Amino acid sequence: MKTIDLTGNRYGRLTALKKVGKRPNGNALWECRCTCGNTCVVDAYNLKTGVTRSCGCLRRAQSKQNCAKNEAFRSHIGNTASLGIVNGTNVLAMTKRRQTNRSGVIGVSYEKGREVWVARLYVKGHLVLNSIFKDRSEAVRARKRAEAQYLKPVLASLDRPWNGDSSCN
Repeated sequence: MKTIDLTGNRYGRLTALKKVGKRPNGNALWECRCTCGNTCVVDAYNLKTGVTRSCGCLRRAQSKQNCAKNEAFRSHIGNTASLGIVNGTNVLAMTKRRQTNRSGVIGVSYEKGREVWVARLYVKGHLVLNSIFKDRSEAVRARKRAEAQYLKPVLASLDRPWNGDSSCN
């Protein structure tokens, strides 16, 4: 199949500059320049169908607009404590058990396909615990050890004890 030359064509905020390769599925990859000045490499199919319309700046601009309109979101701007974020760590996500949790322990889940228990813990955006266990109790112990090592210092830095409530102003 012959590749169509997209050079100079504009798709949303992107202008195709040159073909830079192919994806494993055979789709051409194009280097594009965005109206904001950034360059990015985009799948030709995504360009032509409108899936990709910018380098990411369009999404950021739309998010900014949507956030400004959303009263519930605006009430939290500048107040990370009300979101459960302490020293760059989302404490609420680490201390609140989700409704879909079947293990009964935050950060411990069962993978049916592999028939294993997995213990995970994210701190400041980094995965500090990601271990697999055959036994649930081992996974729980690993999670509790990681909480003591990584989460306890974060919670200790709070002005008052954390009660799982997101309003820790």
